Amino acid sequence: MLNISGLKEGIVLDHIQAGKSLDIYYKLGLDKLDCEIAIIKNARSNKMGRKDIIKIEGRQIDKINLDVLGYIDHNITVNIILNETIVEKKRLKLPARITNVIKCKNPRCITSIEQELPHIFQLSDEKHEIYRCIYCEQKYSKK
Repeated sequence: MLNISGLKEGIVLDHIQAGKSLDIYYKLGLDKLDCEIAIIKNARSNKMGRKDIIKIEGRQIDKINLDVLGYIDHNITVNIILNETIVEKKRLKLPARITNVIKCKNPRCITSIEQELPHIFQLSDEKHEIYRCIYCEQKYSKK
């Protein structure tokens, strides 16, 4: 069995759907951080069968956009580690508004013409995880 050592101080992103860790790595901009990061793919899990885990060394919580993480998968658990102990567990939820995470596909949307405008989507149906562009009401569904 593979053993990855624990963290003295840092963040552990746990309960990531198997195979999604690299997508999260890039969407959160973790490739731009100057710290040690461990990605564990397809770890055994009693709850999920298989899961991915991302371990980030140091105090980087302010550099991680929890709204983006909540949009990608609101079932991920964020564990804050200090002195090799979990001091806080953050549960994620779908963000009410996301900016520049998804792009509006409507060719008549103002964001297609004015390319410097941010792509902003508002959560319109939490149950079905549906977002709408704030400019043109274009529907975007994660499923």
